[in-house]
Amino acid sequence: METIAMPAINLAAIMPEIILSCVAMVLLLVNVFVPSKDKGYLGYLSIIGLALTAVFVVKGWGPSVSAFNGAIVQDNFATFFKAIFLISAALAILISDRYMVQEECNQGELYPLILLATVGMMLMASGTDMMVIFLGLELLSVCLYVLAGFNRGNLKSNEAGLKYFLLGAFSTGFLLYGMALTYGATGSTKIAVISSFVMGNPSVAANPIFIVGMLLIAVGFSFKIAAAPFHMWTPDVYEGAPTPMTAFMSAGPKAAGFAAFLRVMIFAFPMLRAEWGDLLWVLAVLTMTVGNIIALSQDNVKRMLAYSSIAHAGYALVGFTATNAEGAAGILFYMLSYAFMNIGAFAVIILIGKKGEKNGNVSDFAGLGFKKPLLAVIFSVFLFSLAGMPPTAGFIGKFYLFSAAIKSGYIWLAIIGVLNSAASLYYYLRVMVYMYMKDPNEDFEWAGATPSIAVCLLVALGATLILGVVPGTVLELAQKAVQF
Repeated sequence: METIAMPAINLAAIMPEIILSCVAMVLLLVNVFVPSKDKGYLGYLSIIGLALTAVFVVKGWGPSVSAFNGAIVQDNFATFFKAIFLISAALAILISDRYMVQEECNQGELYPLILLATVGMMLMASGTDMMVIFLGLELLSVCLYVLAGFNRGNLKSNEAGLKYFLLGAFSTGFLLYGMALTYGATGSTKIAVISSFVMGNPSVAANPIFIVGMLLIAVGFSFKIAAAPFHMWTPDVYEGAPTPMTAFMSAGPKAAGFAAFLRVMIFAFPMLRAEWGDLLWVLAVLTMTVGNIIALSQDNVKRMLAYSSIAHAGYALVGFTATNAEGAAGILFYMLSYAFMNIGAFAVIILIGKKGEKNGNVSDFAGLGFKKPLLAVIFSVFLFSLAGMPPTAGFIGKFYLFSAAIKSGYIWLAIIGVLNSAASLYYYLRVMVYMYMKDPNEDFEWAGATPSIAVCLLVALGATLILGVVPGTVLELAQKAVQF
């Protein structure tokens, strides 16, 4: 009888995912026995679980370790992105408690869903097999569909969840069909095997099935990172979803999309780098321009930040288009910086908002600089960072991305990026004009920070300024992370 060899199983390579999954399941059980008024304690337990997971993530820094017959890899690239995911989840949890109590939707399943979404993101970053990446993406997507529509008593939240589900399922079909065509052309779903096959058979690069597969995979990932013209879901979903979940979706899942997109395109399709480089050039310009132009006319701050998020995906695509180590490292640094400054901005929006998502327009921030000067200053720092002004993390991130494009010869792409960044100043400064140059309409007496939101604001503010003033250490880590 023929003996079937079992592949070596290295659980250490997926220990962070195992721990976080176990914590999420324990929280689901604890949720059954915790009274409704004490659901906030589940958030603190979630933070402990994320901190424990972070310990094992940090231990993964060093030599690459492959597991499960090459389907999973524990390398510095995945480790850096996993740190971004854990930070995004922790900050989102810190700003959730007050909002969920205020909106009377503080169900305990919120926290396990965030943790399980984080597990999906971690699998996307570690996956070196397209099926693992797809499973991680689906775990993330299902959790996000529920989180977007979590406020069941709010019609906009219901609409956000339904729109995200329908369009997300549609885009997943593109991605899966692209993976299927790639498998048909190369005979494998493992990224390393696909790369070896392409290197050994250069003629496959002219195979229409292979090319269409690559294009469909690019379309699927473009939807996940909200790149134009696959961005149409973003404004409605970001506006309708509970604000803490909007903050979470704008940071962690976007970074996860870039993690998987980078790994697949760089390693699975190296022979077509010139072709997909041109495709990304067009996507970057279109995404930056569409996001910024439409954001100029937005009165709702959440909707404005939604279009801003689209523009920021375009900036990251500039580094992707460069296809060099500086560009890839710039994406990692920018995703980390963006998590801090964007979630910090949403934390301020939560403090200003009233029940039912009231006080969400730009005009509702009038006089905030006089009534709540400290809060206004903090919000201004986040807005300046999003606009790419020194000395903030946003400036360093954009500088690094645009420099990478120039080094690769994409001078016009860098110029378009700088012009788009300059245009974005208008809608960010518009909010600050209302805060400091308009008479107050409200006294903002309700806008006091709870301890958890205060911690989030301090961490986000500190990181935004530190990464802008002394970015050297993090940039070095990002550069080491892309030395595949």
